[in-house]
Amino acid sequence: MQPSHSNANSSAGSHIPQNTQVDVVRKKVSNRRGVSYHRRQLVEDKAEIVQSNNSHKTFSSALRRFPAEILAEIFLYYMLENEDWTPAPNLAPMVLTAVCKRWWEVAVDTSSLWRKLRLEAGHSNWQQRAFCYDSYLERSRGRQLSLALECHNDNDGMEVRRLLQPYVNQISSLSFGLSSSNGSCAVVAADFGRLEELVMYTTVSVPVLTIAHSVVRSITKLPPNMHTLKLMDLWFDLKMLSGFNPLAWVNLTNLEIVVDSLDCFPCLLRLCPNLSSLTIVGIFRSAVETPAKSSHSELQSLRIAGNLDVDWIGSLGLFAIITLPNLRAVEVRNVGEWPHDAFKGFLTRSGCPLESLIFGSGVVTTAQQLEGYRTLFPSLSLKTDPVRCSFYFLT
Repeated sequence: MQPSHSNANSSAGSHIPQNTQVDVVRKKVSNRRGVSYHRRQLVEDKAEIVQSNNSHKTFSSALRRFPAEILAEIFLYYMLENEDWTPAPNLAPMVLTAVCKRWWEVAVDTSSLWRKLRLEAGHSNWQQRAFCYDSYLERSRGRQLSLALECHNDNDGMEVRRLLQPYVNQISSLSFGLSSSNGSCAVVAADFGRLEELVMYTTVSVPVLTIAHSVVRSITKLPPNMHTLKLMDLWFDLKMLSGFNPLAWVNLTNLEIVVDSLDCFPCLLRLCPNLSSLTIVGIFRSAVETPAKSSHSELQSLRIAGNLDVDWIGSLGLFAIITLPNLRAVEVRNVGEWPHDAFKGFLTRSGCPLESLIFGSGVVTTAQQLEGYRTLFPSLSLKTDPVRCSFYFLT
């Protein structure tokens, strides 16, 4: 598309893009590949149309003729400039609401612009940043939000709670990073009535068990709709877990946790009777001290990561005490020599319909052992993947 040029004098008015130009853009939005596929092309087309105008008045007139759905897609494209979703007056989506009334209306009506927010408490200019956070939250108009929150000192909690209080029932997903272990946690899960997912982690290299103690109160009672809890970098021991009310985590279906002993495993199964997916990470130094049998009928996915510097769980008695009749997927990494006999006995006792078995990096198996699993489960998806090597499961 080439820029238009007109020799008409100013009294005749500047050239205005023909309807066909807007129609081309509209046609691209409606084709079978979808709006998102042509997002970049839409922006390029818009730029060419803008270049064809010789005055600000004509430019404004052309933009007013853009359908709302096309403007909304252009706004979403510009959100790529602010990928961490930290609101600022000079960044999208906030800056879009300051251009004109129509842009404000289109931006506020585009729910995808207001679905995520990253909020960092503490540091300098808190009042200015808090005003911007509050403006963003107001524009969300009661829609569900995914919130990433970081607190850096013990005094942040009160300010954060005051800011979020009118919006707590909008937050469905909360990722909370903390760097202080001296005071109470700024987040109490039960305050977020419609929370579905909670992720907690530490942002500093202090004793993680100490920080875990400071967040226990925040997770002793969970909202009724919360099904996913991820506690990474926060090491829990059996004493802490045993102190929870037996019904504290009854609605959880997905749990990721770091523990300091295998005795925590049966305790977690008791705390989460409806659990379907469990990821457990730890440095296991001692055998299970309470060898009571433990069974869980709902668990379908189990992921375990150990540490190659200490004994592996096969010699510590885990597979001898658990029965998981509904287990379908297992992934292990960094566990050293694989306890084939103990695991095979566990599978036979459980009678589970195993569908997927993944051995990541740091797991020593033999071809004969792998063939044995294929014999037990003819349709089994069996993988040995050395790329899966991290201590934590990142996905």
